This record gives sequence, C-alpha cells and structure tokens, in this order.
Amino acid sequence: MPPAKLRIIEAATELFSNDGIRAVGVDRLIQHSSVTKATFYKHFGSKERLIRDYLTIASERELAQLDQLIHAQDSPQASLRAIVEAVHSALHDEKFHGSLFIKAAAEFPDQRDAARAIIAEHHEAIASRITDLLNRVGHPLAGEAADQLMVAYVGALSWGHVGDPIGASVAFRRTVERVLAELPLAA
Repeated sequence: MPPAKLRIIEAATELFSNDGIRAVGVDRLIQHSSVTKATFYKHFGSKERLIRDYLTIASERELAQLDQLIHAQDSPQASLRAIVEAVHSALHDEKFHGSLFIKAAAEFPDQRDAARAIIAEHHEAIASRITDLLNRVGHPLAGEAADQLMVAYVGALSWGHVGDPIGASVAFRRTVERVLAELPLAA
C-alpha cells in the first residue's frame, strides 16, 4: 500500500474510532493524514470509498489476529479460551473505544448499505471460525452454540465499552465455559 494511502487509513482509523465515522469530514482526514486533497481523492475518490476500505482493512487485520490466536493454541477448547482472554485484555486496555464494527453498524442503519455488508461479513467470518472450533470438539449443536457465543462476544464488546468491562468479561467467560460444558464426555 502506498505510504500516503496508509497514512489516510491510519488517520481514518484513529479519527473514526474516537469521533465516529459520520462526524469526521474529508478536510479533517486530509489534515490529520498530512496529504493533499488531490492525494486523498487519487487513492479513494470519496469518503464512502474510504469508509469501505477502512472497514475492509480493519476486518482483515482483526481476522488475521484471530486466526493467529486460534492457530497458536493446542486445542479448539484452548482457542476458545484464548478468545475470552483476548476480549478480556481488550476491555481492560485504556485504548479500547468499543468495537469499531458495532459502532459503524450504528452509524449505518440501512442493511443495504455497503458498510453494513462489510460489517455483516466480518461478524459472519468470526462466527464461522467459532463454529469450526465447536465442530472440531464435537459440540452436538455447534451452529446454535456459535450463535450463543457470538451474542456473548458482541455483547461483551458493547457492554464492556459503555458499561462494566469486568462484568462483560466475566459474562463472556461464563458463556464460553457453559458451551464447553455441553460437550460429550469423550471430548
């Protein structure tokens, strides 16, 4: 990625995370990323294109981190517990400003919006990975259990940001442990 384009993406990541996507204008993005207006439009053409690229790149980064976390563990159960620890760490990080995907979904309520499609694909990709882990451990209702974990995951990221990070973290951990307790004894 060209350095100027990367600077714009990084500026968007910081500003959108702190202030919201709709609240940040193109002029502010240009100033914050130290590029010219011509450079901004050369790389993105519009703020809408920047938003799509921002969400796509954020999704790719987050999914790559999730994959690395999963593959670093010695079992699917350990991978699920590592996800719990990652959520716990995120909720207790002073730089955590909530899930950018949840916040973006709130700013784009129309399900037909391109941003919403990227957000939905992102969450579906996480759900797919969780379903795969549950299938690998022989969970009798892996898809249903993955839905429970996704609700708990998204809920923990939301409640941990606007409410109680400790309570959100504990609730997510308990949900994962309940789902793992549903495994057949041989698992």
